[in-house]
Amino acid sequence: MTSLHADEAFLGHYQLSHDPFAPRVPGFKFFPAQRKPVLGQLHHLARYSQLLLVVTGPLGSGKTLLRQALVASTNKQSVQSVVVSARGAGDAAGVLRQVAQALDVATAEPNAILKQVVQLGLTGQEVYLLVDDAEQLDESALEALLALAAGTPEGRPHVFLFGESSLIADLEQISGDQELFHVIELQPYEEEETREYLAQRLEGAGAGIELFSAQQISDIHESSDGWPGTINQVARDAMIEAMIASRSAVKRPKMGFTMPKKHVLAISAVVVVAVAAAWLIPGRSKAPTTAGAPTEQAQLPLGKPTPNVEFANSGQPTNLPMVGQPVMRGPLAEEAGGISEGDNGVPVEGSSATPPTVTTTAPPAGVPAGQPAAVAKPTPAPTVATAKPAPVTKPVAPAPVAKPAPAAKPVEKPAATVAKAGAAGSSWYASQPTGNFVVQILGTSSEANAQAFVKEQGGEYRYFKKVLNGKPLYVITYGNFSSRAAADSAIKALPAKVQAGKPWPRTVASVQQELATTR
Repeated sequence: MTSLHADEAFLGHYQLSHDPFAPRVPGFKFFPAQRKPVLGQLHHLARYSQLLLVVTGPLGSGKTLLRQALVASTNKQSVQSVVVSARGAGDAAGVLRQVAQALDVATAEPNAILKQVVQLGLTGQEVYLLVDDAEQLDESALEALLALAAGTPEGRPHVFLFGESSLIADLEQISGDQELFHVIELQPYEEEETREYLAQRLEGAGAGIELFSAQQISDIHESSDGWPGTINQVARDAMIEAMIASRSAVKRPKMGFTMPKKHVLAISAVVVVAVAAAWLIPGRSKAPTTAGAPTEQAQLPLGKPTPNVEFANSGQPTNLPMVGQPVMRGPLAEEAGGISEGDNGVPVEGSSATPPTVTTTAPPAGVPAGQPAAVAKPTPAPTVATAKPAPVTKPVAPAPVAKPAPAAKPVEKPAATVAKAGAAGSSWYASQPTGNFVVQILGTSSEANAQAFVKEQGGEYRYFKKVLNGKPLYVITYGNFSSRAAADSAIKALPAKVQAGKPWPRTVASVQQELATTR
């Protein structure tokens, strides 16, 4: 367990030295390319602007990291940086007390602090005053900081506030019509920057980006909207879920068909009884029979009457065994008069003997109650009977019974059409240069909705299918642009209805990667 209070099981499972996604990891510094111009702009405004500088962004957007980069990139010999936190000390007295303590000023008042700033300026040293969690500053603290930023003709500190966007409304209320501050809004990471951020976080803890698949990285980026703090939370949750799933898979017994012991013993007993019966029944063939009378076996009830099923090109109905009804084979067939049967137990036409009509306990369908189904003509039992099925299998034509199956064909056609449409969209993305950009409009779990949206908008709208959390997601995109700047310009020209969904540009390469993982 480290000082970061990471979960021990989580660290041990992935063999990590510390929690890579803790809010503040000592020594971790990730500064994407898009933040470098912001850093340069802050240095430029500090030198040439007289305004208080405000950096805004949601919680976890990287404001503190930018503040750290600003302090680290200053010349320590010519700049003295004073870092103040508004957390727990958001009033004027609390803020000025921290500033006075850092500058060795006895009195925590704006005038006394400004005098010390002027003295430092005479020695060639500037003062940077940086306030974290500035959204927690109250009105008195903001007024004091605006006064410090205005300074005196002899000198002034460069004041930077890092806070959430709610800070802007408070400053506007105090400033009125005066221009006293300048706002810089941070932007979220792009998907490639999210990948780099995850890689650097994992490498610092002794792991690698291969812990996440390309699809997982894309899902993390979409779920977090590209904000670093949310990326940390989503990525950590994803790793913990994967850990729990892998451990459950190890503990879960192998799936297979296992029959309880008592069932095995019961089946064994039934088999023994059946074998004994098979040995006893053939002995009846030795009993004398009266010529011209049906055999004793013909009088055995066979359960429920069998349905009459007429086959094509057949003039008479054929009795088929019901489901679950035993079929006479082996010794029973011999006792029935040497009837040859096919694979399904139905007497085969053209066999050596015509089967006698069997009297059942209930009349077959179509025969009035109390009337015998047929008069059985006495048939002498043959001397030698064979239990071997006849090679002729003509009645095995129950295929006509399954004729309703073609009715399922119309159901398959729409599915084939949908698959074809999805394939067409995928092929378009696969044929585009990987460095190009498209604008992602929205995602929906219904392909019908995606098709309707594309049909309604027309033009350069299209969609592709991906898999998110095991379920299909249909992503609608717009256009095909050679640069991110062109895609950003196109977003501004989209209809207000489309812009309401906050579309964003993404590379064709990222789409192709999602398509590759979906296949």
